[in-house]
Amino acid sequence: MSTPDQTALTWRDGTIPVSTRFDDPYFSLAGGLDETRHVFLAGNHLPARFRDSFHIAELGFGTGLNLMATLISRAASPAPGTIRYTSFEAFPLPAADIARALAAFPEAEAVAAPFLDQWSRGETRLSLPGIEAEIILGDARETLPAWAGRADAWYLDGFAPAKNPDLWSDALMAQVAAHTAPGGTFATYTAAGHVRRALAASGFAVTRQPGFGRKRHMTTGTLT
Repeated sequence: MSTPDQTALTWRDGTIPVSTRFDDPYFSLAGGLDETRHVFLAGNHLPARFRDSFHIAELGFGTGLNLMATLISRAASPAPGTIRYTSFEAFPLPAADIARALAAFPEAEAVAAPFLDQWSRGETRLSLPGIEAEIILGDARETLPAWAGRADAWYLDGFAPAKNPDLWSDALMAQVAAHTAPGGTFATYTAAGHVRRALAASGFAVTRQPGFGRKRHMTTGTLT
């Protein structure tokens, strides 16, 4: 597995990883796990929609916190079967850095061992309790168009659009729509106008929602 150079990551207060490449933290300074639950899970009406083969896709794997939050939610859900989780990541973090980041969230740390064990061995197809996950490495502008899947729910979680515009381009948002099942949804922490317009132009009915913490707004949508 390719990993970024060590200078691409710094730590704020010893616990919050910050990408020096994008000058942006990997999760909310106000509480990353709570933000994931508010934005990505509640924003996609999860876990109520879980069913066998329900498919979540994600732009920006980062520290894997969204996957851990989904794993916790899956364990508490009575829905039968296995859900699928596909994440697109250009700059994968090594297991040691992910473990250090997840240590800030005892709930996430408590379920992270199976993932960290497989990730540390360089595996990108992961078997977790109730979830079959795949982390697709490389530039999403290339890997997403080549992907054969279609998601029931999207977590759009790249670094801020102003700092990582490539992951929020009109063309990539169109690819998100093209790889969404009918009636599928997305959720994202950003309320940037150009992102909302690109998703609306791609076929989503877009709604601005109350954001997490100090963020006034976030965005959700359903493929019409």
